[in-house]
Formats: sequence, structure tokens, C-alpha cells
Amino acid sequence: MFEFGRELRRLFGGVRAGPAKDGLCGGDASLLELLDLEMLRGEAKAAEVAAGRIGARDRPRRMLESAVIWRELARRTGDAVALKRAAASAARAAEAFDRSRRPQGWGRARLEQACCALLGAELFGDEALETAAERAAEAARASDGAVGLLAQQALAQIRGRRAARAGGLTAVRLAARAFNEPIATLEAAGRRQTALKLAAAEGRIARADMLVCAGLRLKEETLIRAAIGDLAAAGERLDGAYEPLALARAQLARAGARGSLAELTGDVAALVSAVGDLAAALDRLGREHSPLDWARGQILLAQALSQLGEATEAEAAFDKAIAAYDRAALVLQGAPGLHLRAEAATGRGVALARSAELSGDRGRLDAAEAAFKAELAGGLHHKDPVGWAVLQVQLGQVYAARLALSGRDRGERAAAALAFSTALDVFGEEGLRSFAAIAADGLARLGAAQVRS
Repeated sequence: MFEFGRELRRLFGGVRAGPAKDGLCGGDASLLELLDLEMLRGEAKAAEVAAGRIGARDRPRRMLESAVIWRELARRTGDAVALKRAAASAARAAEAFDRSRRPQGWGRARLEQACCALLGAELFGDEALETAAERAAEAARASDGAVGLLAQQALAQIRGRRAARAGGLTAVRLAARAFNEPIATLEAAGRRQTALKLAAAEGRIARADMLVCAGLRLKEETLIRAAIGDLAAAGERLDGAYEPLALARAQLARAGARGSLAELTGDVAALVSAVGDLAAALDRLGREHSPLDWARGQILLAQALSQLGEATEAEAAFDKAIAAYDRAALVLQGAPGLHLRAEAATGRGVALARSAELSGDRGRLDAAEAAFKAELAGGLHHKDPVGWAVLQVQLGQVYAARLALSGRDRGERAAAALAFSTALDVFGEEGLRSFAAIAADGLARLGAAQVRS
């Protein structure tokens, strides 16, 4: 899938950007798919230099190009600094474009601001960024042509996320229909412009994610089946030689959706097939091109394996799930605050507890407790308070699992409550709502746990 990108590295590997060279893509965002992480970082720096150069021609456009590349880097790495640079560059571009003389440029800059805010909401679980994204997308929607359509799709994604979290079946279906017009028009235009084809695929992937989340919450199979169809359609329209990352995202999401459907229907054979598809898609993606997508795929694989473990009561499935969560953690440990990191830590804790319950092996929980305590004692709270709090959540899950396994409270309830409460305080201070919700859920489940006297 990434052979064309490797060929690019061979061709450009010896080239060093000098003062007159602004990068490899020449402002064509669709070519960013082909750059690996090292090349993408170089492209972002070159674009930033070009935008700040004295005497640069069309500086607002250069600023906008810089924002797009920094956002792509943030999307692949979860780097908050890269996202801040993208947002700042987009804001400067919006200020620099003359809205009365260049309304399309101004609209593109406002759309890019919306995309940066929406990515921040996805990465860090910040609903305030969702609101900011909606305001910027509303401003851009008045633009003609592709900009207006892309803004319409961004609004559909923002409102779809809300429907997935709390809406009923009718609200979810209405939110899904809001994607129809922009996707259809962008796909038609994408026959001539690759960037618009990629945007349409992203729209289908975003809609599918909304449908899967809502389908699991509402226990509605038809929503997840619609998501699988959307992801299949997205994959059919993409060429792995030229759009490798978009295709990998569609394939991973489709396999994950198939696993969610199998969980809902209790189809063990379909769940096994979904696990195989996820593993195959991860083999094709590779970690070096997009670490965050790779980590997300590992978490999807771990979730499917955990579902398989629940369906078959197979201890080995949970052990493989823990290994997948550990692989994801290698990427996520350097990105504090990511919602995905909390998701991985929580899933790992649950898988560890279920594995210990099935095996009856309390030694596993003892080993996990010792490992977490050793890491917590290493001064992590000074340099990474969020990471320290995530470890507290995992430690709390270990205590809760031991309580459930033994059925007797020998101080585990109080220890788990302390760990969850401590984590909740840190997440509250850092403003991490999604993390705080996970710690609060741990406290609630602990309070409901039944033990013998």
C-alpha cells in the first residue's frame, strides 16, 4: 500500500530544502498522503518558512498551506503543539485574506480553523472545541463551490457527533442524511480533483463512526450495517497507491464496525473474521507512516479480541487484547491528554481483570499492581500528571478486579476509591472531561460492587 511513498523517499531522500525550496508537495494537500512522518515534518517546517519569508508572494495562501500540513502532522501523531501551530496559521490566514476581495480565500481559512478545532475535539475530547469548530464552519458555509460543501460536511460531522452521544434513532438518521449532499457532490467532483475525492472519503468515514457509536449505544443493528456499507463504498473509491492512508483508515474502520456488529448480534464466527481483517489491515498500514492511526487500529483489534474473549470465555483472547493495548501504549505514552490514551488504558485494565477472573490467577493482578506502583513511584506526577492519573485509573481497576475475584474486601475498595478519586482530581484540574468520566465511572461501579462480609 505504501510502495509509492517509499519510492518518493528514495527519489527525494538526498534532497535538502534550501532557501528557495518550499517543500515536496507544492501546495497540493492530496500528496501529503504519500509522505512518511519524517518527510511530513520537513514539509510542515518548509511551509512555515515560506509563509514567513519577507517578500513572499500571496502570503495568506502560504499561511493556509502551512496550516493544512501542520494539521495533518497533528492528525497522525496527536501532537498538541503541531495542532496549535496549525490553528494559529489558519487564524493568521483568515486575518490576512481580504474578505470583500477574496471571499473564497477567507472562506477556506475559516474552514481550516473549523477543521483544526474539530480535530482537537476528536483528539482531546474537548466539547468547547466542537462549539468553536461549528462557529467557524457556519462562517465558511456561505462560500461558493467546494469550500461551502466542505463546510457543510464539517457541520454534519459536528452535529453527528452530538447525535451519536445522546440522540435517539430519528435524530441519528437525520444527522446521517445531512452528509448525503456534500458527499455525493464531492465524489462527483473528485473524479477531477483528488483532494475532493479524499474529502468525500473522510465524510463517509466520519458518518460511519457516528453510526457505529450510535448503533452500539441504541443497540440498533441497522445503523452499524449502514456504517459498514459506507466504509465499503469509501474503500472502493480509493487507490492504495495514491491514497494509502485514507484507504487504511477506511479498511480499519470497516473491520472495527464488523466487530461491533458481531458483538451486537452474538455472531462469534463474524467476530473471528473481523479480528483477522483488523490484523491484516494493521500489517498493511505500518507504524512509521501514521503512528496514531496505527495505535487506533491496535485499540480496535484489542476491543474485538476482548469481545471475542467475552463471547467464548477464552483467556487467550484477553491476553492477546492486552498485548494489542500495550502496542498502542508505545505510541500513546508520549502524547498526554489524548482521549485515545484513556480509552486504551481503560480497555487494558478491563481485559486484565477479565483474564484474571477467567484464570483465577490473582498473581497476574499482583504483578500488575507492583508494576503500576513502581511506575507511579518514579516521579511521573512531576513531568506528566495526566499519565500519572491514567496509571491511577489502571491501579484502581486492578483493586476492583481483585475485589470481584475474591468477593471479600480486604481494603481493596478503599484503595480503588482512592486511586479513582486521585485520578479524577487531576483530570478535573487539567480540564479533561472524557478522562474524568472514565474515573467517575470506575468510582460508580466500585460503589455498586457486592462483597461478602
